[in-house]
Amino acid sequence: MPTNYEIADQFSLLSKLMDIHGENSFKAKSYAAAAFQIEKLPVQLADVEPSKIASYKGVGESTAKKVIEILQTGTLKALQDLIANTPPGVIEMLNIKGIGPKKIATIWHEMEIETVGELYYACQENRLLRYKGFGEKTQQTVMESIEFIEQHKGVHLYADVEAYVQAIDKNLKDHFPGERFALTGEFVRQMEVIHLVEWVTTAGTTSLKQLFETTRFTTEEEQDHTIAFKGPENVVLKFHTATHSNFGTVLFQTSASEGFLEAWGTVTNVPDEAQLFAEKNIAFIPHALREVYTESPVTDLIDVSSIKGIIHSHSKWSDGSNSIEEMARYAQSIGMEYLVISDHSKSAGYANGLSAERILEQHREIDTLNQKLNGFRIFKSIEADILGDGSLDYDEDVLSSFDLVIASVHSNLKMTEEKAMMRLMNAIENPYTTILGHMTGRLLLSRNGYPVNHEKIIDACVANQVVIELNAHPRRLDIDWRWIEKAINKGALISINPDAHELSGFHDIRFGVLAAQKGKLTNSNNLSSYSLQTFENYISELRRDKGI
Repeated sequence: MPTNYEIADQFSLLSKLMDIHGENSFKAKSYAAAAFQIEKLPVQLADVEPSKIASYKGVGESTAKKVIEILQTGTLKALQDLIANTPPGVIEMLNIKGIGPKKIATIWHEMEIETVGELYYACQENRLLRYKGFGEKTQQTVMESIEFIEQHKGVHLYADVEAYVQAIDKNLKDHFPGERFALTGEFVRQMEVIHLVEWVTTAGTTSLKQLFETTRFTTEEEQDHTIAFKGPENVVLKFHTATHSNFGTVLFQTSASEGFLEAWGTVTNVPDEAQLFAEKNIAFIPHALREVYTESPVTDLIDVSSIKGIIHSHSKWSDGSNSIEEMARYAQSIGMEYLVISDHSKSAGYANGLSAERILEQHREIDTLNQKLNGFRIFKSIEADILGDGSLDYDEDVLSSFDLVIASVHSNLKMTEEKAMMRLMNAIENPYTTILGHMTGRLLLSRNGYPVNHEKIIDACVANQVVIELNAHPRRLDIDWRWIEKAINKGALISINPDAHELSGFHDIRFGVLAAQKGKLTNSNNLSSYSLQTFENYISELRRDKGI
């Protein structure tokens, strides 16, 4: 049955296509509002009796009928009719930053452009500037967005392909019980984005073709010792063939960066790659660390089991899906010792940010809950918006009421490095800032982060005793792992935080850990690995040091 997110997506697309076609704007807005409300509902509409669907906030009788239609048929006839009458390229334009349905309508009906490629060419010729509502800035944004989309076609987030890869891996081993298969390449190196998934195998290319070409896969590439396939999921699966005697060598050569292999030097033929490390008389280097070659072993490497607390989470008080008690009970059930509630601050009107009055109410609720939760503690926090001048959006009396403050940029993301650095540095130097949230604001495969000077930010965080967040949401993973080792060496403290908006989001911590391992983060350098007692002591000492 369709989930609330899938139902909301259909209403959202219906609203946008109605705007593109110039249909009833009141209805279009009502469907957009319905999409927003349905996505936030605490229950799945598929589990609700049809007669009661209209009783939920934001779901009236008319919307309820369409929800029932989706639940029964999987789609909306009204939506399918609009899709059938809209060129695919026009629908694809909805993914382009900088233009909404009304501008897309102008592009289609007035400019007579029906594909993204045509639109890009029109931008190159400055044709958009001739039309009302299209300035030079909009045109440049459209061009950059198209370039970004084209650059990342066929590229996937690690989190999006993980289950698929594991299923393929199991099927291969079940289908070829007498052959060896080992994942290699970007996937075993735990890269945040995956361009293709690779295996080393003793199975022959003919046998692999027979399997894949009978299961809706096409052969993308075939050479002497490699073959690649692509299925409906648009993920390229590449196989490196090997013998039993050189299997370890091929695995080693395909599971490390070019720089690592160049520094390593000559590689002999071995059946097991562990022999290569034995030959050099060095400790085995995990695949995730095979980016830059070093013989120094990493001890106490961060591990999911070391995480003791959920730091950075949003409840129903702002834009989360669960109550604070539900979040605390769940965190406790999965072995956590504490929970840091950091709902959005008052400037985040789009996320139901908390006014000063509501903060007092929330703190009273947390105090009551903490009396009931034996051996577990909820900490009072906020994700404070970093404003245009770098200040936080509460006065000192309010900021001092929190146990800790996470400071993040959420607005006016298009800025120069000078502007970004001014905002970030001012926030870091604010004594109430405990953690710098998602440093660059990036969204992997969707939005580049604003430009920053990482070294200066790291130095400032160390000087001002501000923890640097590694936001574990698989679309963020920000700070980039490539800067973690340098940050640690300079004395910075990292915190792997899920930025969870629902209970399942707590488990995103694992993706943060996978990225952090690449940056050689240790348990002792990660704030969320602190035990409850150590965390309490850290916060108390920090507040004393900062005079708050």
